[in-house]
Amino acid sequence: MSRLLPLLSLCVLTGLTVSGAVHAGDDQVTVYRCEASSGKVTLGDAPCPTGQHQEVREMLRPQDPPPAPTPVVAPTPPPAAPIVRDVVVYRTPPRPMYECTTADDGKTYTSDNGDGNPRLVPVWSLGYVGNGSVVTGNTWIHDTCHQLPQADVCDRLRDRRYEIQRAYHSSLQSERQLLDKEQRGLDARLGNDCEAG
Repeated sequence: MSRLLPLLSLCVLTGLTVSGAVHAGDDQVTVYRCEASSGKVTLGDAPCPTGQHQEVREMLRPQDPPPAPTPVVAPTPPPAAPIVRDVVVYRTPPRPMYECTTADDGKTYTSDNGDGNPRLVPVWSLGYVGNGSVVTGNTWIHDTCHQLPQADVCDRLRDRRYEIQRAYHSSLQSERQLLDKEQRGLDARLGNDCEAG
């Protein structure tokens, strides 16, 4: 019986709270414990009937726990703006190309400079003959060169690259290494000097 009393007390308190017997503004609850002559115990919010043993207890009204605090969520920062870096491309000015004509036999070739392949030759090889005697000595000669327009330079570079590709498969291994080297130089020059490569 004594084990049932705490449980019974809790039920009565809950019933009192729910039934509205306790005023909403009150902090105290009055509970009447009544014991009849037969030993039956009751709890209630009203005084015990005459002839029953009465105990009065003042208790704090049960309260709901305070609401759990709402977690503070830091606002999500806006995404950082992407870092834009200026890309600087250094290009060297296009290198000139010259078409030169040999002084002695009139053949043409291309050159990266307009020097005209200066070379020292004997004077007699140029056909100079003086008063029936052979002229001795040497002289410098230069081939005649003129600068090509840039469009022609790019066309000639592309033509040479095509020739290398055609010759590559029928060449020896040692020749292929030289062709590879020349091809890399041509590709670099085409990439810098000619927009379409």
